[in-house]
Amino acid sequence: MYYSKAVSNQINNPRFASAVIRGGPLAPNIYGRVIFSAVPGGTQVYVDIYGLPEFRPGDGSNPPIGPHGFHIHEFGNCKVGDPNNPFQAAGEHWNPTGQPHGNHAGDLPVLFSNHGRARMCFFTDKFRVADVIGKAVIIHQNPDDYRTQPAGAAGKRLACGLITG
Repeated sequence: MYYSKAVSNQINNPRFASAVIRGGPLAPNIYGRVIFSAVPGGTQVYVDIYGLPEFRPGDGSNPPIGPHGFHIHEFGNCKVGDPNNPFQAAGEHWNPTGQPHGNHAGDLPVLFSNHGRARMCFFTDKFRVADVIGKAVIIHQNPDDYRTQPAGAAGKRLACGLITG
């Protein structure tokens, strides 16, 4: 089959990808979208999420609820599995260059719930759009500390979305 150079370039270097986010059994009201756009020098990531649990500070041995850890995970699999520990099939944080935690390509900024909504846009030069297609986006219960190995003590996985081109 013949493809023009422009079509071939779109297949190898897509301009956009997205993930539809859906909450799991621990936070079924979460929903939203993450959009990845190719921009000069990297990727712009746009996030719009609804239904997040409100912030609750930690007390004693209980960690806080929110801000919410937000990551790209290794595998594009949002199978719930164990309802008390959902989305384990997504694997660990995506870390193609073997960096210590806090510097994984999949380490994204935390999500702050504003009456259940989080919206942000940021730039990263750690990946191209094509690199993340087929991975999963996970929203965690707790904030990421960006230092605990291997996953930042971000807690249970509340929501998941498959990244598609």
